[in-house]
Amino acid sequence: MRLESLQEVALAIAQERSLDAILGRLVEGLATEGVALARVWLIDAGDICATCTLRTECDDQTRCLHLVASAGRSLDGTEDWSRLTGDFRRIPLNARKVGYIGRTGSSVLLRDIGLDQRWTPRAEWVARESIRSFAGHPLIFRGETLGVLGVFSRTPLDDSAFEWLRTFANHAAVSIANARAFAEVERLREQLELENSYLREEVNVALSTGDIVGSSPALQRILQQIELVAPTGASVLLLGESGTGKELIARRIHDRSLRRDRPLIKVNCASIPRELFESEFFGHVKGAFTGALRDRAGRFQAADGGTLFLDEIGEIPVELQGKLLRVIQEGQFERVGEDRTRQVDVRIVAATNRDLQADAAQGRFRQDLYYRLSVFPIHLPPLRERIEDMSELTAHFVRAASARMNVPSARVTRQHLDALRQYSWPGNIRELQNVIERAVILARGGPLRLDIALPPGLREPRLRTVERPAEAPAVLMTDREFRQLERENLRAALAQADWKIYGRGGAAALLGVKPTTLASRMKALGITRGGASPPRP
Repeated sequence: MRLESLQEVALAIAQERSLDAILGRLVEGLATEGVALARVWLIDAGDICATCTLRTECDDQTRCLHLVASAGRSLDGTEDWSRLTGDFRRIPLNARKVGYIGRTGSSVLLRDIGLDQRWTPRAEWVARESIRSFAGHPLIFRGETLGVLGVFSRTPLDDSAFEWLRTFANHAAVSIANARAFAEVERLREQLELENSYLREEVNVALSTGDIVGSSPALQRILQQIELVAPTGASVLLLGESGTGKELIARRIHDRSLRRDRPLIKVNCASIPRELFESEFFGHVKGAFTGALRDRAGRFQAADGGTLFLDEIGEIPVELQGKLLRVIQEGQFERVGEDRTRQVDVRIVAATNRDLQADAAQGRFRQDLYYRLSVFPIHLPPLRERIEDMSELTAHFVRAASARMNVPSARVTRQHLDALRQYSWPGNIRELQNVIERAVILARGGPLRLDIALPPGLREPRLRTVERPAEAPAVLMTDREFRQLERENLRAALAQADWKIYGRGGAAALLGVKPTTLASRMKALGITRGGASPPRP
């Protein structure tokens, strides 16, 4: 073993930043200098305790030595000594000579390994490969033992070679510690980039929508449920029609949780193409598929330590739900094209306007995933069930729209509120916000123009006459009369479509609404075919 060669290897290692490259250069450099076998073990958490061949010698399953690099050659050249498997892939601390070094931080030199009485090696291997000596040094950096460097030599190792190996091990420990530091810096940089990228849009949306508005009993029940579940870390499933404010509720849960200092990452599951699902959620490595020009982290990694809001969770294809279940249940995943298993700590808040329980019963959604998501379900009421909040919501949206457009705030009259309360709002709060914004644009700083703000197909006669002069009063209906009229209209559309809801020629298409909206309105109005059986899809 030449001093110059060890110096060259130490210099090459010092120039590397990748831990894998450092470990490879370390053992390969030693193997080219007369060492039969050079190996490095690093201390890490116990992970294969149930199958470890040295389990009976382990008195602490929380940590052990993991074989991370190996190089050498057999005398006949038939054995591959670079593999990281075998009986000594894990060595308990204080077991055998390598474990002793890892536990005590002391070096070991066996000049004649065949005469050793403390640690008996495999005699047949020693004889077959003509092994004479063993030298092992702890890899210590700033008082912490990182691992063990061990070499088996076919030539006797003297004190001089043993000391040079100690110096070499000290240099290697510094390089390993630096590589880990570089990796942590890179991880944090990547995490910040992810958070900046994903949160930029989230912050803009949060600023534009404001806080939860309203004081109705239905809303107060929701807020009480949030206060109960937010600090617990349990998974939450938000249920309700489209436009009821699920994202705003998810933000409130995150803001009231112990994870509020970490990011809230939003994913619209319905917008992710099937072939990009794994990459979007778990990330990919460069070259994993066509177009993967660089490594990319996924949404789960971006949300590590925080909350992941999975909107439209019911739209994920069944064949992909198993991968999602694994990371939610075990906190483990692999990037596309990578063998390394990564660990994350993410709280899940999911949302859907579908009946997931019914979907699970019919095989369209995994039952185990449904139960994992619905630890604490929260049902969000539609706007028609919290009509008491109409005045506060309207005033809030008028102020927000006027400020955004830099126009004077339009005046909201009692007639406006009466008209708004009469409408059924199939699009819920989202529809109300859009209507108010259109009305503010049309008002140009004057009175609110609700008479023409609603879409043509949704206008009611009384809304078109809100601004009528006193000599032409509007014809009003009671709420009961209005609901009866709406019920008759829906029944007429269903009868014309032969009670078909979905697809071309269905009742939803005839009415110009989404099938899910029609189904919700039918349920709210108690409409069933023949008064007993539900309509066919």
